[in-house]
Amino acid sequence: MFSLSKSVPVAVIAAGLALVASGFASGPALAGQVSPPPLVLSPNLTEPWMLQLQPRVQRRTAAPTRRQVQQPRVQRQVQQPRVQRANWWSPRQQPVRQQQQQRTQTRQVAPQFLPTIVSYDSKYKPGTIVIDTNARYLYLIQNDGTARRYGVGVGKPGFEWAGSHKVTRKAEWPDWRPPAAMRKRRPELPVFMAGGPDNPLGARALYLGSTLYRIHGSNQPWTIGHAVSSGCIRMRNEDVIDLYERVGVGTTVHVI
Repeated sequence: MFSLSKSVPVAVIAAGLALVASGFASGPALAGQVSPPPLVLSPNLTEPWMLQLQPRVQRRTAAPTRRQVQQPRVQRQVQQPRVQRANWWSPRQQPVRQQQQQRTQTRQVAPQFLPTIVSYDSKYKPGTIVIDTNARYLYLIQNDGTARRYGVGVGKPGFEWAGSHKVTRKAEWPDWRPPAAMRKRRPELPVFMAGGPDNPLGARALYLGSTLYRIHGSNQPWTIGHAVSSGCIRMRNEDVIDLYERVGVGTTVHVI
């Protein structure tokens, strides 16, 4: 049995088959035997062989293309401005709101204690400071029969005092050294506190004579108009700054 090489031409093989067929047809007949009929090759029989002898052509299949799925476009949401409702408190929160409003009102200075200019006829010469501890006002006498009036906080019961002194020193954002008697009453107080917004003496201080009393600012402006101090005269920081610029060392202060 031999194998057909793919390199043998198809025409040569066909000629060989034809030659073998003719040999069978023309060769001498055996004794006593009838010659076989000529061999005829049907095209239907040879066609499969012919097809097998043809070189195979590798069929290339196109690679499947990846279908791109279009993503849906996400529509950007534009943030709408928040509309503030006029009354966003629920009925259950109304008492809380009222309490907050009351606390806010108590921390505001009453309008009558804001600075103003009033008529003031007195025996004191212009430039003098007069402090009315009962009315909780400080007056800076002017030379036209008027005075600048400021609301003040004064000494609480047991710490009232009256007298006349001169301003012996002025200080901006003064340091605070609570007296020993005050620290004995309030042990939580520090021995020393540097000046600044948290300092109880506030933005400015006018020291009166050789006493421990001062006219000073306050980081608790809601106490203006009340008797709350240990004898010092409290003012709003805005007001004590204004007074500080208008008076100098040597100014006379009358506390009545």
